[in-house]
Amino acid sequence: MAKLKNIIKQLSAHDFQTLCDQLRAGNAEKSALLLRFIRERQMSDEKIMKELDVNTNAYYTLRSRLNQKIEEYLLQQMENPRTDLLKKVANISEVVFTKKRAIAIATLKKLEKELLDYDLANELTVVYKNLKKLHINSPDSFSYSQLYNRHVAYMLALDKCEDLLADYFKKYGSYLLTGNEIEKMELDLLKRELDNVCKLYDSHRLYVYRHCVGIFHRFFVDTAENEEDEAVEDILANVEKTFETYYLDSVYYNLKPVFEYLKLEYYTHYKVWRKTEKYFEEVNENAATLLSNYSLYTFPAGFLLTKLDRAIRTETEGSLYVENKEIFEEFECDVNDVPKYLIYVCYRALSCFFAGKYDEAHRYLNGLLNDLSLKRFPQALIEVKLLLTLQYCLLRDFELFNQSVNSIQRQIRLLNQGDDHSTLFIKLMKTAITETRPGKAAKIKSMAEKIRAKGVGHFSPIMIICSDDRFLEKMV
Repeated sequence: MAKLKNIIKQLSAHDFQTLCDQLRAGNAEKSALLLRFIRERQMSDEKIMKELDVNTNAYYTLRSRLNQKIEEYLLQQMENPRTDLLKKVANISEVVFTKKRAIAIATLKKLEKELLDYDLANELTVVYKNLKKLHINSPDSFSYSQLYNRHVAYMLALDKCEDLLADYFKKYGSYLLTGNEIEKMELDLLKRELDNVCKLYDSHRLYVYRHCVGIFHRFFVDTAENEEDEAVEDILANVEKTFETYYLDSVYYNLKPVFEYLKLEYYTHYKVWRKTEKYFEEVNENAATLLSNYSLYTFPAGFLLTKLDRAIRTETEGSLYVENKEIFEEFECDVNDVPKYLIYVCYRALSCFFAGKYDEAHRYLNGLLNDLSLKRFPQALIEVKLLLTLQYCLLRDFELFNQSVNSIQRQIRLLNQGDDHSTLFIKLMKTAITETRPGKAAKIKSMAEKIRAKGVGHFSPIMIICSDDRFLEKMV
């Protein structure tokens, strides 16, 4: 039932209304009512059964049929000329067996041209396999055999490219939590391998995939300028041109949010604030979808960090709390994707902190520590515990504050980190919670400046907080 509810709540208003109308037109009035009850009311199964006047067996049957109707509807929405091409490929055997040889060859040649336009390597192998067989008594058989082999290799290259994309962003999540130099080297190697695979073929699809990583890598991993690299603006323009040319390609259509996000990061990196605002609004509107569906093509949790930096820069961090309730109302983060889940929960906790809701921030962070095992990421665990301890500090809960500080200090000693930003932040919190001397404000400000000067190479909500001058006012 939870899965069905989740699907129904994520339907757009248009899709929801269309489904209701289709069900009523098909005399499925009870299915339409069930759809509306799940979407618009918070009702238990028992109450829904009572409203529909059905028993348990009838209710489960009704629910199963509704689920099937929704799946059929969503499948129909995927229909486009690219889907029509795939249907034609599926019917190739019918053409070969029922049409005259000349007609079959002409049909396959036309289909070949359309598939080449859309860069559909997998389907092209089916076409070339059949053209090779139709020309078995002709010298052209060898040419089609070569084309078949080439597109099999190209298809494997596409698969390899997509695997490398996913591996890169998975590895980046780990690197962000640790700042480990070995993982940075592994990212460089993954990018280089991806570049080498993409250079094997002159393919607009490989070009797009390659630069999902290429642009991201420049801003977040290897920021050194290289004169040999293609200009980012030129890459973005070429990708946009490809999207416009193949506007009916469903993959390109769905990759648009990735490049909107990369444009945002590009203009943020160079501090072109006017353009940054334009792309921020577009990405922010679809933030939940970006986080849910695009982890294989980018690192969407990075947007939350950019959003926090922007809020502090524009002094709007206090509005994040209310905004989140609307943007992430139906969002469910994947607990198995540890970096994304950790950053998302820290983002929600920081939003509560900026709004002065320390008790709610504390609940978010405690839930995170209960949900995740962070043994692989000891530095991230310290960061989360520091943020949690800050909430105890502001709530004036001395007992939990002291327990948490002792736990963090034990971990710092185990990691042998010495006088890093974590130790300084503990001193800052102890000063805030205990001292009442006239020089308290100056002392806190001095420690905050030292923390900022430290700099860290990994995800640190503490550094985000210390970059905000209004944080010092709260601590004083």
